[in-house]
Amino acid sequence: MKFEFFLAQRIALGGQHSFSRIIIRIAAVAVAISVAVMIISTALITGFKKEISSKIFGFWGHIHVTQTGFGNSLLDTPPLDFSPELLKSIDTIERVRYIEEIPTQNGYSQREGVTRGGVDHVQSYALKAGIIQAKEDIEGIILKGIGRDFNWKFFESYLREGDVIEFPDSLAGNDILISQQTANRLKLELDQSLIVHFIQQGEQLRRRFTVKGIYKTGLEEYDRQFALVDIRQIQQLLGWRPTQVSGLEIFLDDVQDARPLADHIYFNILPSELYAEPIRQKLPEIFEWLDLQDINEVVILVLMVIVGVINMITALMILILERTNMIGTLKALGATNWNIQKMFLYHAAYIILLGLIFGNLLGLGICWLQDTFEFIRLSEENYYLATAPIAFNLWGFLMINAGTLIVTLLFLLIPTFLVLSISPVKAIRFK
Repeated sequence: MKFEFFLAQRIALGGQHSFSRIIIRIAAVAVAISVAVMIISTALITGFKKEISSKIFGFWGHIHVTQTGFGNSLLDTPPLDFSPELLKSIDTIERVRYIEEIPTQNGYSQREGVTRGGVDHVQSYALKAGIIQAKEDIEGIILKGIGRDFNWKFFESYLREGDVIEFPDSLAGNDILISQQTANRLKLELDQSLIVHFIQQGEQLRRRFTVKGIYKTGLEEYDRQFALVDIRQIQQLLGWRPTQVSGLEIFLDDVQDARPLADHIYFNILPSELYAEPIRQKLPEIFEWLDLQDINEVVILVLMVIVGVINMITALMILILERTNMIGTLKALGATNWNIQKMFLYHAAYIILLGLIFGNLLGLGICWLQDTFEFIRLSEENYYLATAPIAFNLWGFLMINAGTLIVTLLFLLIPTFLVLSISPVKAIRFK
């Protein structure tokens, strides 16, 4: 065993009632709190982004196929003619190879990649704006027409009352699925009838629907605006054929594949008049807002590392000054400055590891409590979530621990240079 490590171990384990013991405890607590805050912050921000993104993707899918050249407006789209062959060619896509351009100092370089998965599901939709009339109340609404190919997995998890809408074999169904927000404002209940007014080619049209179910996703903007009906109702209102829809929603096995699979579908499968684009590009505002949370995460991590570093530097300086006589004796016995510096760095590493252990226990414990009991509540109107979500990232967890240890030790090299200024003659003289 190297004598630097041996002495550091003896210093760390000895002196139970010395002043240095108090300093060690304070420094370890500071590191523990910093690490716990970093773990909790990362878990909360990751969970927040994951939950909001999953709601958006559940509502709209990962990729939209629409007519070419009509901007990002969901309502401003001409009818898209689709065939069973087109749907099958998209729905059967598995992992594909793609060429990715990577920015470099001299421009761009190309790299071949493979998607993590393929297409999970394809469904059609049609949109039509109207005005709901219920008793004496009216409100604007966007009806989203869906068909038998609709995947109910997302909406069933957010269904508060009633059931999903049904699709009769012959005529278009008159069921409607409205949000809890719309039901509260218009005082609507299950099985209650309502009338939706439309303007089509200068003519006023109206349709009667029956409330089949009430949902609440927490996405207030979408809950306020959208209701689900049989897609044949929208096709009849717009004068479209049964094969004409506003677009196709494509759900993927892995959201990370959205960009390469959208390019693959657009260039290799779709006819020239159709366009495929990821929903992140079609609805950029909310995803840009989510990306801003990364800045908050970085700020918190940097501040917590600074807090830990400052506390450790202060503690190490006090430990060095307290051990001045020992340093002088070691120098007189032939120890080099670097030998003594390493001894204090080993001591500091012990304090940091102690803080990491308790910080991980505290941080992971609070995350588990929140994930289990959901005691941190949020305003769903402002945050789209009723409780603070937790998402544990193993890679991020390891980076927090390794980064805290390495960065703190690097900064602790600075106070160890105090060793160089201690003269063995003067240190031993005043022993």
